[in-house]
Amino acid sequence: MNATPDPYTLVPGVPSVEDFRRLRTDAGLSDRAPEAVALALPRTWYGVVLAHQGRPIGMGRIIGDGGTAFQLVDICVHPDHQGRGLGRRIVAALTAELDRRAPATAYVSLIADGPARLLYEKFGFLDTATHDSIGMYRPPHPR
Repeated sequence: MNATPDPYTLVPGVPSVEDFRRLRTDAGLSDRAPEAVALALPRTWYGVVLAHQGRPIGMGRIIGDGGTAFQLVDICVHPDHQGRGLGRRIVAALTAELDRRAPATAYVSLIADGPARLLYEKFGFLDTATHDSIGMYRPPHPR
């Protein structure tokens, strides 16, 4: 019995600025200014791009200082491809790289939107609110 070839490829790296913005908005995440994305992508500690027939349909990145603090960001899969375990593949690749290269004492965090928390819990992420801390953010502000 022949196995059907996997139509998805997951490769280390980051998408182009245009693909990054498209992936975020297609997945229902907020857009980012192209100038900001152009600054951010080269500073990625580790990233992956998930492609279907050569077209990027998902991504995830790790940002941080390389030693004490890391954050998983921009994890998304195009809605047409959701429900196939692809988000799990992205997070698995990111956490495997953390396990391989990050110091064991590093603080690794993320912001889970809605039901995505169930995915992240499978990779050992805990709700900070139950551990005497709470995630906070500073909203964008005009200059």
